[in-house]
Amino acid sequence: MTTPDNWRKSSYSGGGDGNNCVEIACSPTRIGIRDSKDPARATLIFPVSAFTPFLEALKKGRP
Repeated sequence: MTTPDNWRKSSYSGGGDGNNCVEIACSPTRIGIRDSKDPARATLIFPVSAFTPFLEALKKGRP
């Protein structure tokens, strides 16, 4: 599976250099998430249909 290549930083990056956040990239079939401080490390890849439930679980504090 290939990783999307249109990375953008969160609008919640904060001040300074804005590196204390995650980056997200979208394609028609999958969404990638990576750490902006070390983008060469592991990337989480989700099918588009699984991304919203993942975010909802994070907001509720569930693993």
